[in-house]
Amino acid sequence: MLYGAPATRRRDAQRNRAAILEAAAEVLTRSEGFALMPEIARRAGVGQATLYRHFADRHALLAGVIAHQLELLEVAAEHADFRQLLRETLHSLIARRGLVNLAGRLDPALQDRYLRRLVAAFAKPLGRARESGHVRPDLLLEDLGLIFAMVRGATEKAGDAGRSVDLVLDGILGR
Repeated sequence: MLYGAPATRRRDAQRNRAAILEAAAEVLTRSEGFALMPEIARRAGVGQATLYRHFADRHALLAGVIAHQLELLEVAAEHADFRQLLRETLHSLIARRGLVNLAGRLDPALQDRYLRRLVAAFAKPLGRARESGHVRPDLLLEDLGLIFAMVRGATEKAGDAGRSVDLVLDGILGR
Protein backbone atom coordinates (compact mmCIF):
# COMPACT_ATOMS: atom_id res chain seq x y z
CA MET A 1 0.00 0.00 0.00
CA LEU A 2 2.84 2.40 0.66
CA TYR A 3 4.02 2.20 -2.91
CA GLY A 4 0.65 3.23 -4.34
CA ALA A 5 -0.07 6.14 -2.03
CA PRO A 6 2.26 8.81 -3.52
CA ALA A 7 1.05 8.19 -7.09
CA THR A 8 -2.55 8.35 -5.91
CA ARG A 9 -1.89 11.66 -4.19
CA ARG A 10 -0.32 13.02 -7.34
CA ARG A 11 -3.35 11.97 -9.39
CA ASP A 12 -5.65 13.45 -6.74
CA ALA A 13 -3.61 16.65 -6.76
CA GLN A 14 -3.81 16.80 -10.55
CA ARG A 15 -7.57 16.24 -10.46
CA ASN A 16 -7.97 18.88 -7.77
CA ARG A 17 -5.87 21.39 -9.70
CA ALA A 18 -7.87 20.75 -12.88
CA ALA A 19 -11.16 21.11 -10.98
CA ILE A 20 -9.96 24.36 -9.40
CA LEU A 21 -8.88 25.78 -12.75
CA GLU A 22 -12.19 24.88 -14.40
CA ALA A 23 -14.24 26.30 -11.54
CA ALA A 24 -12.12 29.45 -11.41
CA ALA A 25 -12.41 29.96 -15.18
CA GLU A 26 -16.20 29.74 -14.88
CA VAL A 27 -16.43 32.04 -11.86
CA LEU A 28 -13.87 34.57 -13.11
CA THR A 29 -15.52 34.70 -16.53
CA ARG A 30 -18.76 35.99 -15.07
CA SER A 31 -17.33 38.12 -12.28
CA GLU A 32 -16.90 41.86 -12.38
CA GLY A 33 -14.00 41.69 -9.98
CA PHE A 34 -12.11 38.94 -8.28
CA ALA A 35 -14.40 36.20 -7.11
CA LEU A 36 -14.22 34.93 -3.59
CA MET A 37 -11.80 32.07 -3.14
CA PRO A 38 -14.30 30.07 -1.01
CA GLU A 39 -16.79 30.13 -3.89
CA ILE A 40 -14.19 28.74 -6.28
CA ALA A 41 -13.20 26.04 -3.78
CA ARG A 42 -16.85 25.08 -3.31
CA ARG A 43 -17.49 24.86 -7.05
CA ALA A 44 -14.33 22.79 -7.52
CA GLY A 45 -15.41 20.42 -4.75
CA VAL A 46 -12.25 21.01 -2.72
CA GLY A 47 -11.48 22.62 0.59
CA GLN A 48 -10.02 26.09 0.87
CA ALA A 49 -6.74 24.62 2.13
CA THR A 50 -6.47 22.59 -1.08
CA LEU A 51 -7.16 25.66 -3.16
CA TYR A 52 -4.49 27.66 -1.35
CA ARG A 53 -2.04 24.77 -1.58
CA HIS A 54 -2.25 25.06 -5.36
CA PHE A 55 -2.64 28.85 -5.63
CA ALA A 56 -1.30 31.16 -2.93
CA ASP A 57 -3.62 34.07 -3.80
CA ARG A 58 -6.11 35.40 -6.33
CA HIS A 59 -3.41 36.68 -8.67
CA ALA A 60 -1.71 33.27 -8.74
CA LEU A 61 -5.08 31.65 -9.44
CA LEU A 62 -5.84 34.09 -12.25
CA ALA A 63 -2.42 33.49 -13.77
CA GLY A 64 -3.01 29.74 -13.45
CA VAL A 65 -6.36 29.95 -15.20
CA ILE A 66 -4.92 31.96 -18.08
CA ALA A 67 -1.94 29.62 -18.42
CA HIS A 68 -4.30 26.63 -18.44
CA GLN A 69 -6.49 28.20 -21.13
CA LEU A 70 -3.38 28.86 -23.21
CA GLU A 71 -2.27 25.24 -22.80
CA LEU A 72 -5.65 24.06 -24.08
CA LEU A 73 -5.36 26.41 -27.05
CA GLU A 74 -1.82 25.26 -27.83
CA VAL A 75 -2.93 21.64 -27.91
CA ALA A 76 -5.96 22.44 -30.07
CA ALA A 77 -3.87 24.55 -32.46
CA GLU A 78 -1.54 21.70 -33.40
CA HIS A 79 -3.94 20.38 -36.04
CA ALA A 80 -6.64 23.04 -36.15
CA ASP A 81 -7.95 24.94 -39.13
CA PHE A 82 -6.69 28.53 -38.78
CA ARG A 83 -9.96 30.16 -39.75
CA GLN A 84 -12.02 28.12 -37.30
CA LEU A 85 -9.44 28.43 -34.52
CA LEU A 86 -9.23 32.21 -34.90
CA ARG A 87 -13.00 32.60 -35.01
CA GLU A 88 -13.49 30.41 -31.91
CA THR A 89 -10.66 32.11 -30.02
CA LEU A 90 -11.92 35.62 -30.70
CA HIS A 91 -15.49 34.72 -29.78
CA SER A 92 -14.19 32.98 -26.65
CA LEU A 93 -12.43 36.20 -25.66
CA ILE A 94 -15.78 37.97 -25.94
CA ALA A 95 -17.66 35.24 -24.04
CA ARG A 96 -15.02 35.31 -21.30
CA ARG A 97 -14.84 39.08 -21.08
CA GLY A 98 -14.75 39.03 -17.27
CA LEU A 99 -11.66 36.85 -17.32
CA VAL A 100 -10.09 38.89 -20.14
CA ASN A 101 -10.65 42.14 -18.26
CA LEU A 102 -9.20 40.67 -15.07
CA ALA A 103 -6.13 39.60 -17.03
CA GLY A 104 -5.57 43.28 -17.73
CA ARG A 105 -4.82 43.71 -14.02
CA LEU A 106 -1.86 41.36 -14.10
CA ASP A 107 1.72 42.53 -14.25
CA PRO A 108 2.35 44.01 -17.74
CA ALA A 109 5.34 41.69 -18.30
CA LEU A 110 3.13 38.67 -17.56
CA GLN A 111 0.40 40.02 -19.84
CA ASP A 112 2.98 40.40 -22.60
CA ARG A 113 4.24 36.85 -22.08
CA TYR A 114 0.68 35.50 -22.30
CA LEU A 115 0.00 37.49 -25.46
CA ARG A 116 3.17 36.13 -27.07
CA ARG A 117 2.06 32.57 -26.21
CA LEU A 118 -1.40 33.26 -27.61
CA VAL A 119 0.02 34.54 -30.88
CA ALA A 120 2.64 31.78 -31.10
CA ALA A 121 -0.09 29.14 -30.84
CA PHE A 122 -1.34 30.33 -34.21
CA ALA A 123 1.99 29.96 -36.05
CA LYS A 124 1.40 26.47 -37.50
CA PRO A 125 -2.29 26.97 -38.34
CA LEU A 126 -1.52 30.30 -40.02
CA GLY A 127 1.29 28.71 -42.04
CA ARG A 128 -1.05 25.97 -43.24
CA ALA A 129 -3.75 28.52 -44.09
CA ARG A 130 -1.28 30.62 -46.09
CA GLU A 131 -0.06 27.57 -48.01
CA SER A 132 -3.62 26.62 -48.92
CA GLY A 133 -4.63 30.19 -49.81
CA HIS A 134 -7.31 30.43 -47.11
CA VAL A 135 -6.11 33.75 -45.70
CA ARG A 136 -4.79 36.99 -47.06
CA PRO A 137 -1.20 36.39 -48.14
CA ASP A 138 -0.05 39.52 -46.33
CA LEU A 139 -1.45 38.43 -42.95
CA LEU A 140 1.43 38.16 -40.49
CA LEU A 141 1.57 36.38 -37.18
CA GLU A 142 2.30 39.75 -35.55
CA ASP A 143 -1.00 41.07 -36.93
CA LEU A 144 -2.80 38.61 -34.68
CA GLY A 145 -1.36 40.33 -31.60
CA LEU A 146 -2.98 43.55 -32.75
CA ILE A 147 -6.26 41.77 -33.45
CA PHE A 148 -6.28 40.18 -30.00
CA ALA A 149 -5.54 43.57 -28.42
CA MET A 150 -8.39 45.13 -30.40
CA VAL A 151 -10.80 42.45 -29.23
CA ARG A 152 -9.63 42.91 -25.65
CA GLY A 153 -10.40 46.62 -26.01
CA ALA A 154 -13.82 45.77 -27.42
CA THR A 155 -14.60 43.60 -24.39
CA GLU A 156 -14.17 46.64 -22.16
CA LYS A 157 -16.92 48.53 -24.00
CA ALA A 158 -20.61 47.97 -23.76
CA GLY A 159 -22.35 46.77 -26.86
CA ASP A 160 -22.01 43.94 -29.32
CA ALA A 161 -18.31 43.12 -29.32
CA GLY A 162 -19.15 39.91 -31.19
CA ARG A 163 -20.22 41.98 -34.18
CA SER A 164 -16.85 43.76 -34.11
CA VAL A 165 -15.12 40.40 -34.15
CA ASP A 166 -17.19 39.25 -37.12
CA LEU A 167 -16.31 42.42 -39.05
CA VAL A 168 -12.60 41.93 -38.38
CA LEU A 169 -12.79 38.27 -39.35
CA ASP A 170 -14.61 39.08 -42.58
CA GLY A 171 -11.79 41.44 -43.46
CA ILE A 172 -9.12 38.84 -42.78
CA LEU A 173 -10.80 35.65 -43.88
CA GLY A 174 -13.66 36.66 -46.13
CA ARG A 175 -16.93 34.84 -45.85
